[in-house]
Amino acid sequence: MPSVRVAIVYHSGYGHTGRQAEAVKAGVEQVDGAEALLLTVEEAQTCWDALASAEAIIFGAPTYVASASAAFKAFEEATSHAVMAKGFGWRDKIAAGFTNSGSRSGDKLATLIQIALFAAQHGMHWVNLGLPPANNSTTGSEEDLNRLGFWLGAGAQSNVDQGPDVAPPGADLRTAEHLGRRVAETTLQFVRGRLFAPQEAVR
Repeated sequence: MPSVRVAIVYHSGYGHTGRQAEAVKAGVEQVDGAEALLLTVEEAQTCWDALASAEAIIFGAPTYVASASAAFKAFEEATSHAVMAKGFGWRDKIAAGFTNSGSRSGDKLATLIQIALFAAQHGMHWVNLGLPPANNSTTGSEEDLNRLGFWLGAGAQSNVDQGPDVAPPGADLRTAEHLGRRVAETTLQFVRGRLFAPQEAVR
């Protein structure tokens, strides 16, 4: 059976989203038959062929003033020339997203929506977090997966007076790990399913 490559493309301004990206990578690598490729947005813009060979791409960016960071947006815009202009190059790849901010909400949903729309413009298939919201009852805990209650992707919160050596907290990193594992499993299902139900050529 075929193996798959899952790329993680991210920007991290202060290192916190970078830790989240590393947790996503760890989740991908827990799945037999999946390999992870971790790239910053700067590295990604020199590795278009590597992204073209990946079956899935997970995008990550910090949330700054209710949106993805400028560096991540620059990467998005670069794909219009490097990918879209050369055909629908990422069509039918699997996609997902994650983000981090200093506050619990931080308008992170706006960033995840932006990333999902970006993936849709490339014709990609979006994978959600697949976890119920947690830490929302008297029996909840700050240690729960998805303690911040996101559905569209993985959210993390890093205290603004803490460095990436201690933030985001473990629960948020485990949530990111879950996302990586879920995307890898979904990608394997999707790719192996093509062996039995090959797609017709796009007209």
